[in-house]
Amino acid sequence: MKKTKKILVVGGTGFIGYHLAKKCLKKKWQVFSFSKNKPRKKRYLKNVTYLTGDLSKTKDLSKINQKYDFVVNLGGYVDHTNKKKTYNSHFIGCKNLAKIFINKEIKSFVQLGSSGEYGKLKSPQLESIGGNPKSIYAKSKFLATAHLLNLYKKIKFPVTILRLYQAYGPRQDINRFIPIVIDACIKNKKFACSDGKQLRDFIYIDDVINVILKALHSNKSKGEIFNIGTGEPKKIKDVINFLTIKLKGGQPCFGKIKLRKDEIIKIYPNISKAKTILKWYPKTNFNKGLLKTIRYYKRQ
Repeated sequence: MKKTKKILVVGGTGFIGYHLAKKCLKKKWQVFSFSKNKPRKKRYLKNVTYLTGDLSKTKDLSKINQKYDFVVNLGGYVDHTNKKKTYNSHFIGCKNLAKIFINKEIKSFVQLGSSGEYGKLKSPQLESIGGNPKSIYAKSKFLATAHLLNLYKKIKFPVTILRLYQAYGPRQDINRFIPIVIDACIKNKKFACSDGKQLRDFIYIDDVINVILKALHSNKSKGEIFNIGTGEPKKIKDVINFLTIKLKGGQPCFGKIKLRKDEIIKIYPNISKAKTILKWYPKTNFNKGLLKTIRYYKRQ
C-alpha cells in the first residue's frame, strides 16, 4: 500500500502557505501547518492540522513532533519595521527549525528566500550567495540561506533555497502593492504612489506553488539557490494604469510618494537555472493573472 506523504508548511496560514496547503491536500497528502496564529476564515482549510507557536521560542517547537517527508519554511514576521522580531523569525526561527530536522530523515527542506538578498547586485540577477543586503529582512534571509547551505555542505542537509520576487494572486492581504491598488480602484479612491518608473518582476501564485513542489521532488536542487520570478519585469506605472482601466476606477496620484535615495529602479531575475535544473517555467501570463486576481477581490 502506498504511504501517504506528510508535509509541514511553516507559515501555512499565510498567502503562499494557504495555496501550498490546498494543493497538497488535492494530492492526498497529510498537511500540517505551524504558524504564530490560527488561520483567518478566508485561509482556513478543514483537513489541515494547525499548530500554533513561535519558531524563535524553543519551547513552542515541541509541537513539531511528527515524522514528515517534506518541510517548507514560509514563516516569518510580516511587519519588517520591528527589527528584533524580523531577525528572530526569519533567521533564528529558521535555525531552530533546521535543527529539529538535522537528525530526522526528511526528503526535502525548502526555504523561501528573498530577492532582497542580492542587495544592489545588477539585474537580471543571477544566483549567488548574495550582495550585501541592507534591510533587516533581507539580512535575516541572507543569514538563513548561508546557515542552511552550510548544513548542506557539512551533512548534506536536503535544503533548496527559492529566492522569490513579487508574488501575487487571490487571497493576498491588502498590504501588498497589487491588492492595495485593486482595492483602491474597486472603491474608486485616490491613492498616493511613486512616479512608477521602477521595474519589478511579478509571479502568479500558481507558478510559485508549482516550483515549490518541483523543488521538493528534485534531487538535483539540493544545496542550490534558484531565482523564482518571470524574468520579464513590468513598470509599476503600467501595472497601475492597467488596473485602473480594467476596474474603471481609482485615481492614482503619481509622484506623491518619493522614491528612497537608495531605491533600486530595476529588480528582476535571470531564471535560466530553474528552467534547466527544475524544468520549471512560469505559465501564467501577467495580464491573465491580474484578471484572475481582480475577480477574487471583486467578490469580497
